[in-house]
Amino acid sequence: MIHLAVTGATGRMGKAIINSILGTRGASLCGALERDDSPFLGKDAAEAVGGEKTGIKITDSLDKAFRKADCIIDFSTTESSLRVLEYAVEHDKALVIGTTGFSHHQRDFIRDLCHKARVVMAPNMSIGVNLLLKLVHMTASVLGSDYDIEIVEAHHRHKKDAPSGTAIRIAEVAAAAVDRDLEKVAVYERKGIVGERKAGEIGIQSVRAGDIVGDHTVIFGGVGERIELTHKASSRETFAMGAVKAAMWVVDRPNGMYDMQDVLGLKG
Repeated sequence: MIHLAVTGATGRMGKAIINSILGTRGASLCGALERDDSPFLGKDAAEAVGGEKTGIKITDSLDKAFRKADCIIDFSTTESSLRVLEYAVEHDKALVIGTTGFSHHQRDFIRDLCHKARVVMAPNMSIGVNLLLKLVHMTASVLGSDYDIEIVEAHHRHKKDAPSGTAIRIAEVAAAAVDRDLEKVAVYERKGIVGERKAGEIGIQSVRAGDIVGDHTVIFGGVGERIELTHKASSRETFAMGAVKAAMWVVDRPNGMYDMQDVLGLKG
């Protein structure tokens, strides 16, 4: 039995992850963390997300939430994720990070610590999205510089960061496939008289509306044709199931930084 703890236990993703843990054979919920002003503190974690009581109480203490965990699943804020990572390193816990919006400095900090811990970090835990990443790399490699690359992502009105971490990862994969530096060729907004599209640009555009769970489309536009690769998530359950799968996978791995391509065997 693999014991899993969850941060942001009563948030949208936290609820989905707890329910996924409760429904996964070989997994056991052993801890649930929430912020110190949460009205759910002291309540049963499973009951708070609509399940039957398990005796696992929601707490704001990292030690109480994570003490018995083999792996921590973290979908929270960037600052909270860094604290959880430091705890994981200090107490030899595996960690799955699904939080997005990290700065370059924060990402470097995470990479520096990952040689001391087993960490799966991915902006999107969906199996479908990670297959999309593989297809984007293959497509961009074949088409090369003859096709323009544009990425359009859409999420719910409450999402705080833009572009989405998934869109940025798609852009990174596409840029690597055509040997471009994303920081030099990324275009995040077009407005006014911007002139003709420059060769080599990779456009990344964001939509925020309603309750969209997450849509990502990659457009490869050529002369006389275009290829579109699209993934649409209709439920957070797909992300939660992927996160639990990653947690179960990483527990027995050597220290290092992994992503969902490793978990799913899609690299190479």
